[in-house]
Amino acid sequence: MDDKVTVAALQQMKRDARKIAGVVAWDYQIAQIAERAGVDLVSVGDSVGANLWGQPTETEVTMEELLVVCKAVRRGVKRALLSCDVPYGPAQEGAAASVNAARRLAGEGGADMVKIKGDAGAVRAIVRAGIPVFAEFHGDGRAANELVEEAKRLEEAGASLLDFRNSGPVAGAAVVSAVSIPVIGGLGGGPWLDGRVRLAHTAIGYGAKWIDSTTDTYANTARLSLEAFTALVSDVRSGRQIKG
Repeated sequence: MDDKVTVAALQQMKRDARKIAGVVAWDYQIAQIAERAGVDLVSVGDSVGANLWGQPTETEVTMEELLVVCKAVRRGVKRALLSCDVPYGPAQEGAAASVNAARRLAGEGGADMVKIKGDAGAVRAIVRAGIPVFAEFHGDGRAANELVEEAKRLEEAGASLLDFRNSGPVAGAAVVSAVSIPVIGGLGGGPWLDGRVRLAHTAIGYGAKWIDSTTDTYANTARLSLEAFTALVSDVRSGRQIKG
């Protein structure tokens, strides 16, 4: 797919049974690389606070901080569809605050759509404001029929995509069959969904925790970085010319 990815294009991919590939990215460089790899969706997550900036949880990220990240990723993404999270603060303040945040993320940040945790009222209000919504909801051990009903409510509210976290193969497959919009999974997803979104930094093993981790990743950037910095320190202390 060489043309600009749209919401309609992703919905057509579901109808054609073609899996949607996405990454969560927080910077210009990773966005460029992911786009070159051919991802369909790039999501700017509020997870940047906990995963990249060392904040205790995702709830500390402010609107102004997320706008900086969204703008940076927008500069690197030309073809893929760009989604940006509505941060915790506005999302907790009700539909009006969520709409204002969505307008800023689309207008100032350049997002093609916004992602918000599954509040049908907020979804409906944002869609009425003319901004497509990627609605997030969680399995967390709930019954499949309950999750199907929630997915239907979010679709009826106007959501264009669903981010179904911790879906599991039974509830995940049931939700995929019950709605006409793509159901994409981050944490706790699987091939039973219409597609997957993965943290870019997890896929490449970026972060100090990956140095000693035995978890399989597509690359281990942390370990390579440690080796590179160790070699740099050695060259400097030995009086050798440094590389690059």
